[in-house]
Amino acid sequence: MRKWMPLLAVCLGTFMLLVDVTIVSVALPQMTDSLDTSFSALQWVVDVYVLVLAALLMALGSLSDLTGARRVYLAGLAVFALASLACGLANSSEMLIAARGVQGLGAAAMFATNTALLASNYEGRDRGVAFGLWGAVNGAAAAAGPILGGVLTEHLDWRWIFLVNLPVAAVALYIGGKHLSGSSTRTDRRVDLPGAVGFTLAATLLIFALIRAGEDGWGATGTLLLFGGSALALLAFVLVERGRRDPMLDLGLLRTPSFGGLMTGAVVFSAAAFANLVFVSVWAQTVLDFSPVKAGLILMPLSGMSFVAAGLAGRFLAQAPPQYPIGGGLLLIGAGTLMEMSVSGSSGWLALLPGFLVTGLGVGIASPILASAALAAAPADRAGMAGGAANTFRQLGFALGIPAVGTLISGAVATKLSASGLFTHTDEAAELVTGGQSANVLAGVPEQSKAAATAAVEDAYAAGLDRAFLASGLAALVAGVLVLLVVRPSAPRPQDIPEQETLRSDPADSAARPA
Repeated sequence: MRKWMPLLAVCLGTFMLLVDVTIVSVALPQMTDSLDTSFSALQWVVDVYVLVLAALLMALGSLSDLTGARRVYLAGLAVFALASLACGLANSSEMLIAARGVQGLGAAAMFATNTALLASNYEGRDRGVAFGLWGAVNGAAAAAGPILGGVLTEHLDWRWIFLVNLPVAAVALYIGGKHLSGSSTRTDRRVDLPGAVGFTLAATLLIFALIRAGEDGWGATGTLLLFGGSALALLAFVLVERGRRDPMLDLGLLRTPSFGGLMTGAVVFSAAAFANLVFVSVWAQTVLDFSPVKAGLILMPLSGMSFVAAGLAGRFLAQAPPQYPIGGGLLLIGAGTLMEMSVSGSSGWLALLPGFLVTGLGVGIASPILASAALAAAPADRAGMAGGAANTFRQLGFALGIPAVGTLISGAVATKLSASGLFTHTDEAAELVTGGQSANVLAGVPEQSKAAATAAVEDAYAAGLDRAFLASGLAALVAGVLVLLVVRPSAPRPQDIPEQETLRSDPADSAARPA
């Protein structure tokens, strides 16, 4: 048992950080009421965590090369625990969002060092066993997030979805401090702080612009200024990276058709498959009147199918040319998401089941191949950077997808509510409905119009989901075709990359999969 203590320390931290990607999704309606804030503001509770996690992964990976993975991992655990406490005690949306950002910093430090720690603590057959169990924990975390969030929210309080991290983090810190061995360090690398700042600023302004577009419209001055600021920050990031000896991301990689196609596929993969699930959970609780636990359980068919398919894909498709499982997986995600458009105002959750199963199949087929394909599309001396980039772009896709989907849903809801003629201030009503506060909207409707207004709200949310499913499905289909056309097997293959470098960078790709 002593031999497996380092694995336990790493798996506990990984499980926490991945569960926290999705655990808040079923609690958002309760958070909105408890903190007396808007759903648009609370989108940042999900987004800021994933954004910081994505933006700092590569930079913290470089820091761990300099100072040692063990030190960075344990520091990340401590930061994550303290930030979880702050989240649980937050009495305003601003405090909660800030604490979630710090929590994302701790998560990035843990996630960036996982593979390096497993590689330095295990050898030979034990290393294979360690990575296999670690991958299984990753898959379990993806499925457990919505269910655990539902149980804690329904039977305790939403604050416990954060406070539950404290005892787990304490155990992980104790075991890690006692049993984890350090990894080798490299003095020839430097942390690309300007690149990390530029990348984070560009992504943050883009997410903020998407949220504002849903509130004020795409042509509003504030929205356009935010989009412009994001473009300028992205330009600054490109200029900084081109001039650095040790860039966070070698932009030359993106000019390679295979690598650029894979990164596009990684962004769309997470955005199309998972961003709409946050709003499916809200729909289940407010329109279907499901409890948080039931709202989490309706996502299980997608998670379960992806878990089974990932195991089979890893076994039977590992040697296939990468464009086929990744491109085919994206096409299945697109088809499954389009199938979910069958939902209507009178639908139950079973209307989503066929689409969930097809989407889950696509997720499971594409997910295990993404990281190894990114490694194969990059030179051997850029293997670590390629693996980090694949994880970063996947998380970024989820972060960008949530406000984009929210904007689409809110616009469709506003159009439907306005057409019903039963509501005043339809833009404000649409934001409340989208955020799961339909009861507040219906409270202002005369009693004789209550039934018609309730049906209008149900139809409006279904129309919003249909629009989101349409956009997500089409994006996945286009990305799937792109991957099939431009991605090609390229040397060196993963088996040609030195074992240590591969293990340090390969996240056993199901790790970052929100569900």
